[in-house]
Amino acid sequence: MSETVSKVETDREILQEAQEKGPGATLGAWVRLSGPGWLQSAITLGGGSLSGALFMGILGGYSLLWLQLVAIICGVVMLSAISYVTLSTGKRPFRQINAHINPVLGWGWIVATVAANMIFLMPQFGLCYAALNKNLAPGLVGDDTSTKAIVSLLLLIAGGVLVYMNSRPGIATKIFDMLLKGMIGVIVLCFFGVVIKLGMSGEAFTWSEVFAGFIPDLSAASEPTGQVAEIAAEVEDPYRTFWTDRIVADQRAAMIGAAATAVGINMTFLLPYSMLARGWDKTFRGLARFDLSTGMAIPYILVTSCVVIASAAAFHAKVDADFLSTSPDTMAKSPIYGGAEKTLAVRVLEFDKDSLDVPKEYLDEATGEDGKVNNAKLADLLLEAKYEPLKLAVAELPDNEKRLSASLVKRSEFLLSESLAPLLGGGLARWVFGIGIFGMGFSTIIILMMINGYAFTEMLNTKPNGVAHVIGCLVAGLSGASWFIVWDGPAKTWLAILVSSFAVMFLPIAYVTFFMMMNSKKILGENKPKGLSWIIWNVLMVISVIGAIAAAVVSITDKVTNPGTPFAQKAVVLTVVIGYLILFVGGFFLRTGKDDDEPVQAEATETA
Repeated sequence: MSETVSKVETDREILQEAQEKGPGATLGAWVRLSGPGWLQSAITLGGGSLSGALFMGILGGYSLLWLQLVAIICGVVMLSAISYVTLSTGKRPFRQINAHINPVLGWGWIVATVAANMIFLMPQFGLCYAALNKNLAPGLVGDDTSTKAIVSLLLLIAGGVLVYMNSRPGIATKIFDMLLKGMIGVIVLCFFGVVIKLGMSGEAFTWSEVFAGFIPDLSAASEPTGQVAEIAAEVEDPYRTFWTDRIVADQRAAMIGAAATAVGINMTFLLPYSMLARGWDKTFRGLARFDLSTGMAIPYILVTSCVVIASAAAFHAKVDADFLSTSPDTMAKSPIYGGAEKTLAVRVLEFDKDSLDVPKEYLDEATGEDGKVNNAKLADLLLEAKYEPLKLAVAELPDNEKRLSASLVKRSEFLLSESLAPLLGGGLARWVFGIGIFGMGFSTIIILMMINGYAFTEMLNTKPNGVAHVIGCLVAGLSGASWFIVWDGPAKTWLAILVSSFAVMFLPIAYVTFFMMMNSKKILGENKPKGLSWIIWNVLMVISVIGAIAAAVVSITDKVTNPGTPFAQKAVVLTVVIGYLILFVGGFFLRTGKDDDEPVQAEATETA
C-alpha cells in the first residue's frame, strides 16, 4: 500500500507543478498520467459495440453515425459526474448510495453490473475464438468442441494474468497500462486504416455522405433511413407497411443496442473503483474528465464510426445478382439467402397464401388456439418441407422487396472482411479485421473480469485484491469461457444486441443515482457544485438521464408488445420492471443516513 501512496503523491506533485506552469504543462501532465479512461475504452470497444456498429451500417447506411457520438457524449457526462463525486469524497460510491440515496438503487446497480459481466463475457470469448478460427489462424484452430474449450481456457488464463498485473502496484501496473493502450491503439489503427483505404479508392463512399451522417435525426426510431428508405418508398401498399414495420423494429433494436454498449452499467461501476485503486483524489478531477474524453470517447467514436462506414459501404442496400434471380435454385446460391428466406416466405404467406394451395395438414399445425394461422410458424413448416410453390413465389417477388429483405439479414463481421477483400486485398482484409476483432474481444474480457472482482469485493464489504476480488474475477471468467455451451451460434454478434436491449433497461439505475449524488449536500458537502457550474452539470445530466430512460422505455415496450416475443419472456420483463419500481419507492425509507465508510485516501495514507 505504501508503494501506491508514494506513487499517487508523486503524481499529485506532477499535476500541481504543471498547473502552476499553465494549460500547456497541465495538458502534458494529463496525457502522461491518464489511465482509467483507457480501461473504459477497453470495455466499450467490445463485441456489443462491434455488432451495434455493424448492423447500423447495414440498416441505415451512413445516416446513423450520429447515434454513437451522442451516446458516448452522454456517457462521458454521467461518468464524469460519478468520478467527481468519488474523487471529491474519496469514498466508495456503493456505500454512499446505500446510506444517503437509496439502497435499492445501490444493490440494483451492483447486481445488474454482475449480471451484465457474466452475460457479456460469453460473446467476447466467442468473438476471440471466431477471429482466430476465421481470420488469424484458420488452419490451426478447428471448429470442434474440444478446440473451443482449449482456446477458451488459454484466453481465460491470459486474461487472468493481465488482471493480476493490474492489481499489483508499480511496474506490473505500468506494463498493464502500456499493453492495454497498445491494444486500443491497434484496434483504432486497424479499423481507421480500412476506412482511409476505402475513401482513397473513391468507389465505396463520399466523405460528404459520411459527414452528413453525424447530424442527429430522431426519425430513425420510427422510419427507415438511408437508401433503404428510398427503396421502401418504391414498394406499393400494403407490402410497404410489411417491410417498414420489420425494418424499423430491427433498426430500433440496433440503435438501443448501440446506446447500451456505448456506456453499459458495468462501465459505470468500474470507473470510480479504478480511480480509488490508483489513489486519485480531488487534485485529479480535471485529469479524470480529460482521461474519459481522450482515453474512452475518442477511440470509441473512431472505431465504431469506421465500422459503420465500412459495413455501409459493403452491405447497405446491396445484394448480389443471384439473390435477385427469379429462379429458386439460383437464388438459393446467394450467401444471404439463408438469412432472408424466412422473412420472404412470411411476406408471401401474409398476402398470397390462398394462391399457394397449402396442404391442410400444414395449415392445421400452424393454427393457434385463437383459430388464426401463424404465418411465421407456417413458413418454418413449408420451408422445412421444401414446398415448391412457396419457393417459386419467393423467387418471383419484386427486386425492391428482395433488397429490403437483405437489409434485415444479420451478417457477421467476418463476412464484412470478405466483402471488402476486392478493395483491400484478401490477405490484408482478413488480417486487419481479425486483429481488430480479436483485440476488441480480448481487451473486454480483461476488463469485465476486473469489474466483477470489484463488485464482489463491494458486495462482501472486504478489502480490494483479496479473496473476494479473486473469486469475482474467476466467476466471471469461467462464465465467459463456457460460451461454446450456451452462447454458440452462427451470428454471435447479433446475440450481443439482443442482450444489450435488456441491459439498457438497467442503465437508468446508474444515471438517476449519479444525478442524485451530484445534487446531494450530505454526500458532497462543500464540494457540491454551485452557481453556473451547478446549472451546467444539471442540464447535461438531465439530458443524459432522459436519453437513458427513453431508450429503456422503448426497449421494454418493444419486448412486451412484440407478438413474436414468447409470453413467458414478456412476463419476466414486466415482473422485473414493476417489481424493481416498487422496491425503488420503498428503498427511500430504508436508507440509514449514517456514513460508515472512511475515505479510501485516508486509509491508504494511514497504512503507509
